[in-house]
Amino acid sequence: MKRVPPTYHNDQKSKVKLKNWLGTVKRIWSYLETNKTMLFLVLFMVVVSSGLGLLGPYLVGVSVDEFIVMKKSNGLTMMLIGLFIIYVFYSLSTWLQNYWMIGIAQDSVYQMRKQLFWHLHKLPIPFFDRRKHGELMSRVTNDIENVSSTLNSSVIQIFSSVLTLLGTIAVMLWLSPLLTLLTLIIVPIMFYGMRWITGRTGKLFKEQQRNLGSLNGFIEETISGQRIVKTFSQEDKVIEDFIERSKKLKQSGFLAQAYSGFIPKLMNMLNNLSFAIVAGVGGYLALKGQISIGTIVIFTEYSRQFTRPLNDLANQFNTLLSAVAGAERVFEILDEEIEERDENDAEELDDVEGHVTFQSVSFSYDNSRDTVRNVSFGASSGETIAFVGPTGAGKTTLINLLSRFYDPDSGSILVDGHDIRHVKRSSLRRHMGFVLQDSFLFQGTIIENIRYGRLDATDEEVMSAAKQANAHSFIMKLPNQYDTQLLQDGSGISQGQRQLLSIARAILADPIILILDEATSSIDTITELKIQEALQRLMKGRTSFVIAHRLNTIQQADQIFVLQDGEIIEKGSHSSLLQEKGFYYGLYNRQLEDTAN
Repeated sequence: MKRVPPTYHNDQKSKVKLKNWLGTVKRIWSYLETNKTMLFLVLFMVVVSSGLGLLGPYLVGVSVDEFIVMKKSNGLTMMLIGLFIIYVFYSLSTWLQNYWMIGIAQDSVYQMRKQLFWHLHKLPIPFFDRRKHGELMSRVTNDIENVSSTLNSSVIQIFSSVLTLLGTIAVMLWLSPLLTLLTLIIVPIMFYGMRWITGRTGKLFKEQQRNLGSLNGFIEETISGQRIVKTFSQEDKVIEDFIERSKKLKQSGFLAQAYSGFIPKLMNMLNNLSFAIVAGVGGYLALKGQISIGTIVIFTEYSRQFTRPLNDLANQFNTLLSAVAGAERVFEILDEEIEERDENDAEELDDVEGHVTFQSVSFSYDNSRDTVRNVSFGASSGETIAFVGPTGAGKTTLINLLSRFYDPDSGSILVDGHDIRHVKRSSLRRHMGFVLQDSFLFQGTIIENIRYGRLDATDEEVMSAAKQANAHSFIMKLPNQYDTQLLQDGSGISQGQRQLLSIARAILADPIILILDEATSSIDTITELKIQEALQRLMKGRTSFVIAHRLNTIQQADQIFVLQDGEIIEKGSHSSLLQEKGFYYGLYNRQLEDTAN
């Protein structure tokens, strides 16, 4: 199975750009329609409120003709009471539809956010290697919140505006086709004006969302690397880069809002124009006795109601464009292919003994140059295998391939005779324990972080694992011992202590295959000596793969493979490799000299 090349993201991005906004709206609607009953009630209330909104002005006009013009007081009181009741129920129906729609919108966005977060955790490691983490965070937070804000109000507003518009036109045609025709004169002007504006705002809102995601990614990166920033005194450079990215966001946001700001101004101008036409022509017709004063009153109010839903539709369409821009970014992630799609027919790996075989394995991250090339070796159950070599030789890549973070371009990797490409990743990794060079701890207590290796472990088992990793002693000196709260990424304790907790987590997982990637690189010499014995006990009876720059930590390995430029150039035990006086011999002697100096 060929791995997805890095250009895959760019291809996906181009596909997203080809999507029309209607397709994205349909996908948003698929989340809304899961609450069909509540949506029906909302739509019913929209119909009720729209009908009552049309009935009110009509009764006002009737009151003018029947009571005010005729100077009759009988019945006017009842008409006023009727109008009061109508507007009370209008307000109640409007409140109910908004209240119910908020619940529907929040549930829909909750489902969308949950699906996106689930999907992110099912995506392969190469996807995260190609993306900035802050930019992904922006999609989970900012973009979905943008969709949420739109759903809370826009859906109702659109339906209500359409119904009000159709109802208003129908009643206006019934009262006076001539005045209706004059009122509709503004529609072509409005259409072309809206087309001109939205043709620009759609692109600008997309650009605004992209710039916001880029800025979030930069902020996340610089905050995470704050120690490096200060170490190299690069504060001014970081601030300069931040200002430059902020200017891009400011410019795109200004242009998007400026163009969208034309919409209400245009609508107000057309609204006033329509009112003036109706009042002028209506007054002339009234003087000629062709229509009544009440009809003019109704028409002036309906002319406002005619332009108001158009104005609302224009504003909501503008808001909808912004939400669609955010939704497209969310759906772009949801359209990425997850790891599990190629595992429907994969097998479970049970009763693992730990035999591992690499058969002519080659792999490239970018399809241009092989990172590992034609690598073959075997590891029997319980053996300790060590990989050494210069930076970039391919040591960590072999571990990534064994863990199925990536699949080889050619060749195969077998565990107990099973090609791991045909084994479910979760099943494979369930038998593996990892202690990586970059120890990562989650925000929470120490006991929770160690228990991450096996969630059903008891407190006693957690403490036993900590003792084996020689972490128990420093934990007991902390203010709250095992209940001590760690900040994000384990801030609050030293790097060496974080690594000890990572080792304890791996011990608790009790894996058959153990992977130690520079496991002691961040630990001082005294601490390293303390944990060597614990690591030896941990590796006993397990197939262990060790990457280490400190060659004194792998002298007891059963097999040592020396890599250079992605190929195994030497292999053997520590003593046999020293006797060969080759590349390994040179590495070992240079380290001895460095230690002596």
